[in-house]
Amino acid sequence: MIVAGVDGCRGGWIMVAHHLADGRRTVHGAVRWGELPPADIVAVDMPIGLPDRGRRGADFEARRLLGVRRSSVFIGLRRTLLGFADYPAANAWGKADGCGLTKQAWFLLPKIAEIDRAMTPAGQDRVRESHPELAFMRLAGAPVPESKRTPAGEARRRAALERAGIAVAPLLAALDRRHAAVDDLLDAAALSHTATLMAAGAATRLPAGDPPRDARGLRMEIWF
Repeated sequence: MIVAGVDGCRGGWIMVAHHLADGRRTVHGAVRWGELPPADIVAVDMPIGLPDRGRRGADFEARRLLGVRRSSVFIGLRRTLLGFADYPAANAWGKADGCGLTKQAWFLLPKIAEIDRAMTPAGQDRVRESHPELAFMRLAGAPVPESKRTPAGEARRRAALERAGIAVAPLLAALDRRHAAVDDLLDAAALSHTATLMAAGAATRLPAGDPPRDARGLRMEIWF
C-alpha cells in the first residue's frame, strides 16, 4: 500500500508518498492534480466539500484547536467563488454573503477548482482533506507557534518529523526547489504521516460526528 501527503506549491503540486511495505518515502511533483502518481490514500491540504454560501463548521473547529496558528485555516471558501474571473468581484460577492475573501485565498481558487472537478463522494474514501498545521500539532503535541517560513518554525517542524521517524534530509535532497519550497515539502511530509494514520484507522476527523455534505454530496470535513 502507498499513502501520500499532497500540498499545493508554486509549480503545481508536491507529494510525499509513504510506501508502507518497506517504509520508504519518495518525493513527486506535478503541474496538475491528475498528473500525480497513484496512491491508495491521500491527505491533501486543500478544501474538499464547499458550501455554495455560508461557512464550514470544520474550519472553525480547526481554528479553535490551532490557537495561535488559526489564521492558517481559511474561512469562507465557497463553491460560488470558483466562478468569478477577478478578485474584486469575488471579494464583493463574499462580503455580501457575510465573509470577504483574502488575496491569499483568491490565489488558491484555481487549485481548489482542480480538486473540486475531480472529486466525488466515493472518491473521498481515498482522497481526504487535511491540514498541515493540524498534522504538525499532532506530531509535536501542541500547535507550532512559529510561522513555517521562519528559521525557528522550519526547525521545529523538521524536528517533529524526525521524532516521528520521517527522515527529512533525503526528502530535501529529492526536492526540486524550482517547483516547490522547503515549507511545501515539510507540509507534504507531515500530511503523509496523516495519511499513514488514516490507513491505520487512527486519524481524527473534524467534525467528530457525521459531517455535513455540500450540494454535490461531498463531505465537509478535515482529517489529522
